[in-house]
Amino acid sequence: MTATNLLQIDKLSKSFAENQVLKSIDLSVAAGEVVSVIGPSGSGKTTLLRCVNFLEVYDGGSIQIDGREVGYVDTSSRKRRGEVDLAGMRAETGMVFQSFNLFPHLTAEQNVMLGLRRVRKKPLKEAREIAQHWLSRVGLSHKADALPSELSGGQQQRVGIARAVAMDPKILLLDEITSALDPELVNEVLDVVRQLAVDGMTMLMVTHEIAFARDASHRIVFMADGLVSAQGKPDDLMAEVATNERLRNFLSRFSATAH
Repeated sequence: MTATNLLQIDKLSKSFAENQVLKSIDLSVAAGEVVSVIGPSGSGKTTLLRCVNFLEVYDGGSIQIDGREVGYVDTSSRKRRGEVDLAGMRAETGMVFQSFNLFPHLTAEQNVMLGLRRVRKKPLKEAREIAQHWLSRVGLSHKADALPSELSGGQQQRVGIARAVAMDPKILLLDEITSALDPELVNEVLDVVRQLAVDGMTMLMVTHEIAFARDASHRIVFMADGLVSAQGKPDDLMAEVATNERLRNFLSRFSATAH
């Protein structure tokens, strides 16, 4: 692992019963880098993110964040970290889900404050100030006291982003965060992510928004059949369509729907 790689994944494998979903994945993300993962359904993209956050236990290989193994005290014996240790490590990998996952009985502000109070152990006043700052950053100061049921899908997702970044994670994981949104609400969420990228937030995001991935990413990773089939700077990756049939077939579906 180099000094600049915040996330280092080596030979990562994961199976569900007889189905091997991840097949010896190697991937790194440097501090301040935005990496987008694209690929067809079933290629292992979401499972990859969930392994990074140890929401899925990985079978083989290594995932290190800032030099520390994510899920295990020792990879050779596969001795898992304790739950308190895991909670602390998960706080370093803020995750935003496609289905929002807000607590329905808590206001927007309370949703953002919860991890700050329980995991970061922030005093109430400081947690509230941090929550108010990030709700303002995502354009939702006026909705601080609203319940999720009183928010649009785009607003709920922006609260989800505020909740994740308020924890001051080392890396932000974004899992198809626009897939559950109506088309007219997509840009309001992507605009928030664009600004985080400008601010230097390290991000690993799974997305089907190809134009956004080209625009906002330093690097794009194309996954197919549980493997990294291609990766590179956005323009370099797009140039690979001539030689990578899987990538060409995948991207052709998006160009077809654009006309």
